[in-house]
Amino acid sequence: MSDHIRATVAILTYNGETYLERILQQVFAQRLSEPFEVLVVDSGSTDSTLNIVARYPEVRLHSIPNSEFGHGKTRNLAAQLAQGDFVAFLTHDAIPIGDSWLSELLDPFSLSPRIVGVVGKQVPRPRCFPLLKYEIQGVFDRLGPDIGTTLYYKAPFVRDDSMLSVLGFYSDVNSAARREFLVETLPYRDVPYAEDQLFGKDLIEAGYIKVYAGRAAVEHSNDLTRAEYGKRIFDETVGLRRIGFPVSPLSRGDQWRLTLRGIIGDTLRLMRDPAYTWKRRLFWLAINPSYQVRKWHTYRRSSLVDLDDESAVARHSLEHSKKS
Repeated sequence: MSDHIRATVAILTYNGETYLERILQQVFAQRLSEPFEVLVVDSGSTDSTLNIVARYPEVRLHSIPNSEFGHGKTRNLAAQLAQGDFVAFLTHDAIPIGDSWLSELLDPFSLSPRIVGVVGKQVPRPRCFPLLKYEIQGVFDRLGPDIGTTLYYKAPFVRDDSMLSVLGFYSDVNSAARREFLVETLPYRDVPYAEDQLFGKDLIEAGYIKVYAGRAAVEHSNDLTRAEYGKRIFDETVGLRRIGFPVSPLSRGDQWRLTLRGIIGDTLRLMRDPAYTWKRRLFWLAINPSYQVRKWHTYRRSSLVDLDDESAVARHSLEHSKKS
C-alpha cells in the first residue's frame, strides 16, 4: 500500500466529549482505498475530550489556547498541519453516517481541478426539536438530490451578491477542500462568525466550483435550549450582516407573519411525520410554536441591531455567553 496520504480528517474540538468517541469510531471505520490520517485541533478543552483522544494513539493532536481559536484561522491552521491532499473538516458534534462518508466526500474532486470545495449532508439527530429538524432537512434537500452530485459555479446570469450568497452556501460542519487551495490560494477569512459562508461565496466569486455531495452524510443538529436557539439565530444573522451578506431589516408585522407561517408549516409536518409517537407529537405540537416565536423575535432583533454597538451584540450572543 502506498504511504501517500490522500486525506486528513480534521476535527476541531472544544469540550466535545459528548460525541467525540462516536465520531472517532466512525472515522476509523471508513473504507477508503488510500491512506488517510486524523488530526484533532483542540482549543483548550477542560472536559474529557483529551482523554478520549488519548485512547486513539493514531490520532495526531495539536492543542492551542482557547484565546487563539478563530473559526476561520483555526481551520487554516488545520490545513497547514494536514499531510493529506484534501482536508475533510468535522465539528466535534458531527458523526459520519456509514463507512463510505469519506469516499463520498472526496470522490467529486476527481471530476475537475476547478472543484475546490465539497459540502456534505447533515441529518438531524432523532431528538432534535421539530423546527430545527425541518429547517435542516429543507436546507439540504434544496442543495440537491442524494442520488446525484450537484455542482455550483458562477454562471453568466449571476450578477449580484444575493445570488452569489445562495450559490455559495457552505457549511464546514461536514466539508472537504483541496489542501493546496486552502494554504496557497484562498484560505478561510479570519472573521468572528460565518467563515464557511464567506469561504463558499469567495470561491464561487473567484471562478471555482463548489459541490454538494448528498451521500456524504453526518448526524448533526445543535443541542440547544429554546433560549440558546434564539441566541444562535442572533449570532448567525449578525455574522452574515458583518461579512456583507444581504439581510433586510424585519418589520414587526413581517415578524408575526413569518412566525404564524412557521407554526402552521411545522404543525402540518408534525402531523405527517412518522418519526414521532402520538405522545411526542402532542408534546411538540404544544411546545414547538414557542421556538418559532423565539426564532423570529430574535431574527428581527439581529436584523436591526447596530453592528457597532458591541455591548448590544454581546448581550444577545450565544458565542459571547460561552466565553463569559
